Amino acid sequence: MFAEFLQFLFSGITVGAIYALVGLGFTIIYNASHIINFAQGEFVMLGAMSAVFFVSVGMPMPVAMLLAIIITIFIGLALVKLAIEPARNASIVTLIIITIGASIFLRGAAQVLWGRNFHSLAPISGNDPIMIGGAAVLPQSLWILGSAMLIVMALRYFFDRTLIGKAIVASAHNPLAARLAGINARFVLLLSFGLSAMLGAVAGFLIAPISLAYPSVGIMLGLKGFCAAVLGGLGNPMGAVLGGLIVGISEAMTAGYISSAYKDAVAFIIILGVLFFRPSGLFGIRGTERV
Repeated sequence: MFAEFLQFLFSGITVGAIYALVGLGFTIIYNASHIINFAQGEFVMLGAMSAVFFVSVGMPMPVAMLLAIIITIFIGLALVKLAIEPARNASIVTLIIITIGASIFLRGAAQVLWGRNFHSLAPISGNDPIMIGGAAVLPQSLWILGSAMLIVMALRYFFDRTLIGKAIVASAHNPLAARLAGINARFVLLLSFGLSAMLGAVAGFLIAPISLAYPSVGIMLGLKGFCAAVLGGLGNPMGAVLGGLIVGISEAMTAGYISSAYKDAVAFIIILGVLFFRPSGLFGIRGTERV
């Protein structure tokens, strides 16, 4: 019984780490611009599909992953330059609709380029499971957890200790004061989309050996990452990480002890509960705005 619980727990933590990375992408862009980027799931898809493509043409796995990150970052920056910046004076709702349109476009382009078939990516270090307390853990799960932890620590250092990271934080807290202090808002927006695209690409090729890669894979991953960001408190990076783990573990426990048919509904039940009872999220700051 305990081994079964551990199995579900490890599975939930693995998927939750991916949701956390996707949620972090939402949080970084929201902090820089107050835009909710609904193309974040497509960044995950592009990372997975690009890595699969480069491996299929004979490139080594590390090179394929690096190229997948570079291409996804380039597409994220292109989204800013071609779609977000030309409409920078539009309302936030309009900008969010633009990201939804970008999501549909990227998904359609991926279907044209790679087809609608499912593609597999070889795991980084084999498929032989590791037994922990009677539960089997795939090596790829350890890669996911280790990579997520390193990325979270690196981002923490970046935002707390580097000048550019502090500029993004300043823009998040008070955009007007940041601009008056000489911080380039356009550069901050570009950097936030670049970081967000990088996180999506990493999440994509890490999860591909477990969930396969296909043009529509980003839809649910993006929605659940958004749920993680909202659950943790939209704009709170560590909240997004904890929110992702909560969603992942809740899904795994529901699938294991109730039915896998309800697995995908868990995230949406959680987000409805948060919106009803604590709209600021579990780790968000309650506040009021004078109008």
